[in-house]
Amino acid sequence: MHIQINTERTPMVEKTVRIMARKLAERGGPALGEGGTPDLILDIRPEVGAEGFEIAREGDAWRVSGGDERGLLYGAGKFLRGCHFGEDVSYTGPTGAFTPKLPVRGIYFATHFHNFYHDAPLEDVERYIEDLALWGCNALSVWFDFHHYSGIDDPAAQAMIARLHAILKAANAVGMGAGLTTLANEAYYTSPPALRAEPFPAHYHVEICPSRPGGLELILRWREEMLNAFADLDVEYVWIWPYDQGGCKCDACKPWGGNGFVRNAEAYGKLLRRMMPKAKSILSTWEFGYWEGDAEWEMFYNAMAPKPDWVDYYMAEGHGDFPPYILKNGPPPHFSMLNFPEISMSGMGPWGGYGANLQPARLQKVWDSAKQWLAGGFPYSEGIYEDLNKAVCLQLYWDPERKVEDIVHEYIAEWAPAVVNQVTEAVYLLEEHMQHGTIWGDELNTWLEEGMPADAKLYLLPEMDDPDKPLALLNAAEKTMNPAAAANWRWRLLWLRAALDAELTRSGGRATDTADTMFDEIERISCVQNGIAWVSAPSRKALARLAENRQAGL
Repeated sequence: MHIQINTERTPMVEKTVRIMARKLAERGGPALGEGGTPDLILDIRPEVGAEGFEIAREGDAWRVSGGDERGLLYGAGKFLRGCHFGEDVSYTGPTGAFTPKLPVRGIYFATHFHNFYHDAPLEDVERYIEDLALWGCNALSVWFDFHHYSGIDDPAAQAMIARLHAILKAANAVGMGAGLTTLANEAYYTSPPALRAEPFPAHYHVEICPSRPGGLELILRWREEMLNAFADLDVEYVWIWPYDQGGCKCDACKPWGGNGFVRNAEAYGKLLRRMMPKAKSILSTWEFGYWEGDAEWEMFYNAMAPKPDWVDYYMAEGHGDFPPYILKNGPPPHFSMLNFPEISMSGMGPWGGYGANLQPARLQKVWDSAKQWLAGGFPYSEGIYEDLNKAVCLQLYWDPERKVEDIVHEYIAEWAPAVVNQVTEAVYLLEEHMQHGTIWGDELNTWLEEGMPADAKLYLLPEMDDPDKPLALLNAAEKTMNPAAAANWRWRLLWLRAALDAELTRSGGRATDTADTMFDEIERISCVQNGIAWVSAPSRKALARLAENRQAGL
């Protein structure tokens, strides 16, 4: 496939070409090279619009024009998804100009628990970041979780900062603004006991109370150190987060979301304005009302009424649905909202342990409930097994009125263009049967100590009218696919999910050698060989490891 580049060959333009060549190879497509009569022309024309692109026929070639470097990369992604290979390369996707409707099209990588983002080789994470950019992702956020470390100079802390720095640098290289997720009053495990917060149940019991003398000063000193560690990057967003382990229940701080959190966040937000004046602050409302009821929301709305100068966006959503308080009363005043879709944990335990987590119908429902208030968002990701869900969210941010099923079709067409409808049917069938669980804890420990009974039911699956149907649809589809596409991890995680559903339904939830082989493949793809229980792939071997770690206090 011959390519002609009619624009300045900046580092990002060169990277766009390299990404296209890699993606073609992954699908078994032709090599991409320059010279000869072009099949594809790339250029940049500002009149197309910021971050937009245009795809058009030009003689015997296709032309992809970006409004800027980001737009050129996004246009390359659209073109690749519509490219099919036979005797020749053909493009059957849409043509015309496309510009994003919403400005913030991000993803949050939860870099913890020895999940993919925590443990996978950095080059694999970097390639995945490039893949997300092809869907229009323009921001990536990570979290440096204080509580693991004695301080910022702890060697383990420095190692994590180096990894997060590399991930965000890779994001910057494909036009994504870096994001830093931070908890308002998080702390290292060396925090002074006299300054510690009165904890909520999810606390690590090292968080700092901003109402105690010296507490807020220590919070801000540690926060300044952290921000300096990432100051050389293009940091576009910094989140200020209230919970999980954040918060304080003391009389001076409660209700946290409308009281102690606001005071803490204001001081932090003003520090951010001084240190990173170009960065936008995102004030999260995660779990508001969960611990303190509607009084927390009401006090927060009142606190925001004077229009603070240290906030740029609010963020809402979590645990599956948009907050009922906002749905009833509208959003907080003055600023646009971002959502935080749950795309990883719903319906599966372990998350991703059974293969692809597929939620198109649920995402459509939640999106429709709140899209009128949103300027974009950051889906919460624990791994690569919910890749389809990310594509759905990123494309809804691009065009809020687009139907999710159409996005699913586009996603599938890149890998199985001849059988889009059959694979879509399998995807929606698998979503209907998402409630997967695994027996662990004391019951599993007893089995492992005394010998697991041959008929032990380790796996909890929903009832399925026809558990073999999704697998049959995928097996038939695979016969039409390019072998390289069928070997890709995206297809494998989808196929493994259907195959495990069929296998474990037949076994009545009992372990089998066949199931263990499939779990092992999921473990390799997801790089969770050392994952905690919630991000593992639950083969008998992995469950034994987790039980041993639990007994050892790890």
